[in-house]
Amino acid sequence: MRYSAFILCSAVLILAAQSAPAQTDLPTFRQTVNVEVVDAQVIHKKTGQPVTSLKREDFQIFEDKVLQEITSFSRDELPMSIVLLFDLTDSVRPVLKPLAAGAMEALEHLRSEDEVSVMVYSSKVTLLQGPTKDRALVVAAIAKASRMESREAAFFNEGIFQAAAQLGKNADPNIRRVIIWFTDDVPNIPSEEVRATLGRSAAPGTLHTEQQAITQALRTGVVVCTLLKRSEISDQEDANRSTARIVGAMVYPPGEVYKYARTTGGLVIEASGKKMKARLAEMIDDLRMRYSLSYHPSAKKPKGTFCSLQVKLSPDLKKAQKDLIVEAKQGYYR
Repeated sequence: MRYSAFILCSAVLILAAQSAPAQTDLPTFRQTVNVEVVDAQVIHKKTGQPVTSLKREDFQIFEDKVLQEITSFSRDELPMSIVLLFDLTDSVRPVLKPLAAGAMEALEHLRSEDEVSVMVYSSKVTLLQGPTKDRALVVAAIAKASRMESREAAFFNEGIFQAAAQLGKNADPNIRRVIIWFTDDVPNIPSEEVRATLGRSAAPGTLHTEQQAITQALRTGVVVCTLLKRSEISDQEDANRSTARIVGAMVYPPGEVYKYARTTGGLVIEASGKKMKARLAEMIDDLRMRYSLSYHPSAKKPKGTFCSLQVKLSPDLKKAQKDLIVEAKQGYYR
């Protein structure tokens, strides 16, 4: 009897084990933690030189005017994904040849993990070189850009929109996305008339507005930096701002370098053709010196909501050094 009872009990245990749900059938709970990363640069107002010795406690971040807790802090650690964006207008194109000749030297300021793309634009945007860590391919693409010509309009907003979209294809959250833009800051007003006469190569219905370009840059976390080549054309444009042109720009905002830089936390450096190579290296170094500040947004908001940002220096630091300026993006989209 004892032997029979043992067999019966064993059979019951085996059947119970076979009928029990597998461990993988148990419910799994996941929680998404939102992290926002903000790039910030601090410079001396008088000299324009970056400040590189600050600490986490020297900064404050406000989202929609609410103070946030900075959870991580670093400098010169994140890899970069850069789009070199070239304006093909007559005043900018000659700069590309000497730049291409010395580009390898400037690109040596990048790190091995940094990737670079090359794009050109007039009324449409062309990708000459996709993301690569091969500096020789980048130099070859710049040289190719220097041989290209366009008699069409220069639509700034479309150039920025497409460059930001290209950078957005890199889904790595731990990477800095940067547009380094070469232009003379003389955009064409993207009116219907200009598009019909000087924008024939732009596909109908695809030209993006200034607001769409800014939104795309903020959605993808892109910083827009400009190497500005002043020219006789740009100087004349500044002097001859007619009423008709001002009204046209209000109806069809063409975009301008300082607004893109201010909104995304970028910077603008003016340079002559001979100094463009040195200024490119300087800009890369400046980007490296930026601080990366991370925080978990304290308020839950629907996806797609725009959140304003303000990065400030701590009251103690601001009191001790009154000539410091913080440059950072003005917001982001959830």
